[in-house]
Parts: sequence; structure tokens; C-alpha cells
Amino acid sequence: MKPDEIDALATLWKETGMSSSLIATLELGKRINRLHLLLEQAVKAELAEVGLTYAEFDVLMTLKRAPECRMKPSELSKALLLTSGGISNVLQRLTSAGYVGREANEGDARSRWVQLTDKGQRVAEAGLEASSRAYTEVTAGIPEETVRRAADVLREVLAPMSRRRYR
Repeated sequence: MKPDEIDALATLWKETGMSSSLIATLELGKRINRLHLLLEQAVKAELAEVGLTYAEFDVLMTLKRAPECRMKPSELSKALLLTSGGISNVLQRLTSAGYVGREANEGDARSRWVQLTDKGQRVAEAGLEASSRAYTEVTAGIPEETVRRAADVLREVLAPMSRRRYR
């Protein structure tokens, strides 16, 4: 296997006397971060062709998966780990574009529902196709079995980490 830029860092870490277990953990984190950046850049470029930002696509897809394709802004904010101000800005853009509509919440006069429109459904599908193209392009040339193994191993690593609470 050909060395990558992370291997060069690992060599420097070894020279400083870091433990092999810490070096392995640092390599894991750096490679995951690098992989995330490569995928995110590719997806953002493809989504731009459809006229969506990454955040807008995220909101549309979250609404698409929701029962009746609708949620309260606070639910969207929580699901996407966005601040109320952040979700508000994204929703304003999506509403202006006609991708989402807002309607009264009969169960709570203080809140409103955000619902995917037919136009929003279509652009969400286009965004999903764009995202799929990006993932396919980034992983081109990597055998499917290798991608599957990596995904399975990362699940094993992530499961115990996800149970921990950090301050």
C-alpha cells in the first residue's frame, strides 16, 4: 500500500515518543477527517449545480424522511444540530425558493409546521442524485468490498465512542 500524507505525520509522532496506540488513534482521526473533507467538497460541488447549499439539502432530506414530510423548526434544528438562528436562515431561503411551506400548528399556536412542497420534493430528489454522483465519483476505483469493509470497521470503532459523553 502506498503511503499517504498521514503516514508522514505518524513518522514525526513516533520520533517524539508517542505511544503506538495514540499514534493509531491520531491516524484514524486524521484519515476520517480527510475522507469527510473529500466527500463534503465533492457533494457541495454537485449540489451547487442543482442550486442548493449543503445545509439546504440537509433540511430538504430531513423533511423528506419525516412523517408527512413536515416538522417543526425546533425539531429540524435539533435533528440537524443547527442553532435556531441557523435553521431560520436556511428555512427563509427554502421558503423563498418555494421548496418548503409553513403552516399553522393547530396543536400549538406558538409554533408552525415546515412542510416540503411538490417543488421541494423534486429538488430534494435532484439533490439526492447529485449527492450520489459525488459519492460515486469520490469512491471510483475503490473496490466495493474495500468500501464495505471500511464502513463495517468504522461502525465497530464508532459504536463504543458514541456511548461516551464529552463535556
